[in-house]
Amino acid sequence: MTSTHAFWLAGRQVTGEDSFDVTNPWDGRLVGRASVPTDAQVEEAVAAAYAVRDDFAAVPAHVRAAALDHVAQGLTERAEEIAQLISGENGKPIKWARGEVGRAVSVFRLAAEEARRFNGGEAQRLDTDAGGQGRMALIRRFPKGVVLGIAPFNFPLNLCAHKVAPAIAAGVPIILKPAPATPLSGLIIGEFLAETDLPAGSWSILPVANDKMPALVQDERLPVISFTGSEKVGYAIMDSVPRKHCTLELGGNGAAVVLGDWASDADLDWAASRIATFSNYQGGQSCISVQRVIADAAIYDRLLPRIVAAVEAQVTGDPADERTEVGPLVSEDAAQRVESWVNEAVEAGATLLAGGKREGATYAPTVLTDVPAGVTLATEEVFGPVLTVQKADGEAEAFAAVNESKYGLQAGVFTHDIQAAFRAHRALEVGGVVIGDVPSYRADQMPYGGAKQSGVGREGVRSAMDDYTYERVLVLTGLAL
Repeated sequence: MTSTHAFWLAGRQVTGEDSFDVTNPWDGRLVGRASVPTDAQVEEAVAAAYAVRDDFAAVPAHVRAAALDHVAQGLTERAEEIAQLISGENGKPIKWARGEVGRAVSVFRLAAEEARRFNGGEAQRLDTDAGGQGRMALIRRFPKGVVLGIAPFNFPLNLCAHKVAPAIAAGVPIILKPAPATPLSGLIIGEFLAETDLPAGSWSILPVANDKMPALVQDERLPVISFTGSEKVGYAIMDSVPRKHCTLELGGNGAAVVLGDWASDADLDWAASRIATFSNYQGGQSCISVQRVIADAAIYDRLLPRIVAAVEAQVTGDPADERTEVGPLVSEDAAQRVESWVNEAVEAGATLLAGGKREGATYAPTVLTDVPAGVTLATEEVFGPVLTVQKADGEAEAFAAVNESKYGLQAGVFTHDIQAAFRAHRALEVGGVVIGDVPSYRADQMPYGGAKQSGVGREGVRSAMDDYTYERVLVLTGLAL
């Protein structure tokens, strides 16, 4: 009999009046049931977080750091169990689910380290002018207020970690809403936090239904919103609360540029392998997966068949199988959407070189060329295992093609030329440029976020801590400097 998973309200485990089923997108089996908080329970969580905000900000750094270390240790000890849960509710191949658990461990470990050194204060002499003689400023950071963290389905543990861990490290209460399709992995975090000495109201994990979110978003007691998800929803949130602080990590259609100097057989084999893997990992359901390849004309004809072969070699199937590299999308509806976009592109004149077939929620790894500029696949984030390849005549044309997109999350540039690397960093309108690899690389401590329609603000542990807090200046007077 499948159990119902309780949620976490102000540090304690409770259930509501209703629940919903969480199913495996691969075979439809029931993974678990998640209890849904009532309106009164949501209000209780918000009130508790608001009430504890000053006390939590004053909790000693060693207590917050110890709590974060405890979560990291708990995730490590139960890593295989949690990976199986991620794979079950998300459909993610078990090899990638294990990697996600490892990354979440790193997020909490990094947050513990940052908690120990956060807010040491920066001193500034103010006697640079006569009016400041004997004065010094001490600059520290203080919480902006309770954070509402809204996490997506594609990394159901790690992206919850990226909301919760920085908040705890900075002494900021947080209400976390995991994605409705994948709430169970986020709820696991509560099991470890409940074993710590953090104030009870400082955190809650609530699988609130999407239609209940507008009221939470509007609540004045939640002045900070950290959202990861679609462009449409993210900007709707920001537009509805223009005076709140919003961090939005939204979509992308990541480009991998292969320049003409990346020309040896070994170079091209490496690029093709990385492109094939990271256009299809997580079923393509990553905002920095490779959606576009822009290859210099000098190497295009040698690179394209390598990419097609590498994509066709991807093992697709049961996510529980150790050999599987590409599993299902999160739902059959998601796979049908991808199918319709590919079909639209082919009907408009695109050439299908691999894939293009759907079975239930699974869509085969797909490669297209000659994709017309106006079709949906060329302009939007596909969020599926689909790759387009185009030719560019030199570096400038390739970089211009990257920038034609309304998105700007990350880009990868395969080049050995350090000058080209710096030109890419200057020219590409994205939040991050990865040299010698695909755009799909993310280290959990680095600033992470986009430009243009890919969002505002930055995640990454220390960047998120800065985002949740603001600088406050203390001026000391009459000092013998």
